[in-house]
Amino acid sequence: MPRFVVLEHDHPELHWDLMLEAAGVLQTWRLAQPPDTGSGPIEATELSDHRIAYLDYEGPVSGKRGRVCRWDAGEFDEAAESLPEVREFTLRGARARGRVRLERVAGTKWRFMWLSE
Repeated sequence: MPRFVVLEHDHPELHWDLMLEAAGVLQTWRLAQPPDTGSGPIEATELSDHRIAYLDYEGPVSGKRGRVCRWDAGEFDEAAESLPEVREFTLRGARARGRVRLERVAGTKWRFMWLSE
């Protein structure tokens, strides 16, 4: 089963990176707030893919881009009916558990929301 990680990242301002394992890379979205179960919609920005090493990494980021620490990690599975513009997942982490949706708003802007816990 593919893995995910949510990293708290302090650069350039505090945010949370949601990273989903896919085809040897981590598809990544920057979240404006932590994805606490049951929270309302969260602004998300799609970022470039990251190295798979971030699944197990905590510490300084190269290029003086702050530090990351693990907020949560676990496994996920994507719903069969997911589309490129609307993706649904079931997260199985210690803190993030349940069904979520990532929905493209425009360009690289997305919305992260909980569907169930």
